[in-house]
Amino acid sequence: MNPISQNDGHAQPAGAAVTWYESSARQRIDGLLDTGSFNEFLGPEQRETSPHLAMFDLPEQFDDGMIVGRGQLDGKPVFVAAQEGRFMGGAFGEVHGAKLTGLLRASRETRSIPVLILFDTGGVRLQEANAGELAIAEIMRAVYQARLAGVPVIGLIGGRAGCFGGGGLIAACCSALAVSEQGRIGVSGPEVIETNRGIEEFDSRDRALIWRTMGGKHRWLSGGADRFVDDSIEHFRAAALDLLGTHSSTGLEVLQAEQSRLERRIERFGKCEDALDIWRSMGVATPSALPELDYSSFMALGDPIRETRDDAS
Repeated sequence: MNPISQNDGHAQPAGAAVTWYESSARQRIDGLLDTGSFNEFLGPEQRETSPHLAMFDLPEQFDDGMIVGRGQLDGKPVFVAAQEGRFMGGAFGEVHGAKLTGLLRASRETRSIPVLILFDTGGVRLQEANAGELAIAEIMRAVYQARLAGVPVIGLIGGRAGCFGGGGLIAACCSALAVSEQGRIGVSGPEVIETNRGIEEFDSRDRALIWRTMGGKHRWLSGGADRFVDDSIEHFRAAALDLLGTHSSTGLEVLQAEQSRLERRIERFGKCEDALDIWRSMGVATPSALPELDYSSFMALGDPIRETRDDAS
């Protein structure tokens, strides 16, 4: 990743949380974009709330946990969508999903304004199961329609809820991903795996197992993310700028190459039973020490050995 400037003309808003993990969705947007540049679409004053939660006597939120709008990143226009993981775990529902779909469709029409998705989600709301699943399908289609029109769609992952369920599927459709150590990416969460396959398959109480299997360090090392960042808004900002500058379009050849890379990954690591086994086969001398490494030490160890999308070619 490009070196992070300590004086790039971007001022952190007063009182904003410094770390990405601890910040709210709005604090992340404020810190990510150029100061004062964000213009929100369908903000809380519009009160576009879920039509389903009231019947379950569940609280509503006037933005339905999804903030969408347009701003500037280093002086250039971007569309931004940020999930609020503190509201229903950032889960997708009808309105929540429709706001992201609409933003992606707008980017497709412009063919020039990239999209940043700030993921923080546990998946789909059980209370809006059918509507939520439909929203995931619509968003995935909208992501690829935007990318085929030449629009970069960059995902940033480092929130409390992680990026699970349908969110994990959407993230896999993005042009590129940046993840912090606190970010976790997966389709099924730990509790879901244990419930369906048993504790012998995955112990959801084993926090170390969860982080080394689904956490940002492992996802980056194994090619599931393009940039690994420290847990700060400034690092995510630098990663977003870097990924937008190195974006390449998609197409059938790109997808076929990515599929071949995934097939080779199964051949290489298919018999590994734990991330520790994968790290050892990648050349890490002491895999058990890797989770404890600080950012700089981990980057020095991981950068030469990690798998990248370039390996697909």
